Amino acid sequence: MADTQQLDDKAERRAARLARRIGAFAKAHGGAGAQVAYLGERGARIVLVGEDGGWGDLVAPSYEIARRAVTASGVTVHESFDGEFAAKVTTGAYEWKRMAGIQIGG
Repeated sequence: MADTQQLDDKAERRAARLARRIGAFAKAHGGAGAQVAYLGERGARIVLVGEDGGWGDLVAPSYEIARRAVTASGVTVHESFDGEFAAKVTTGAYEWKRMAGIQIGG
């Protein structure tokens, strides 16, 4: 029982730290939305998109921790990364160059 409680406490602390980072992102970008994607054994990716078009991501050690963090942060949760949510993302020259480089083998 003590081991289970210890793991739960550790997971809660991790979710709280992620929630603070998500909240800071949202504050810096005039609000934000998030989508959680399962990464398998690696955990889950939290994709953040600010109201100003800025974006970023975080990786959580599990899907459950990621969901707890997003919910605790108070940002809007999106089930998928498409439609209006994806359209908010602003990309610059760096991203376009990287995407082109991937396509042509660079």
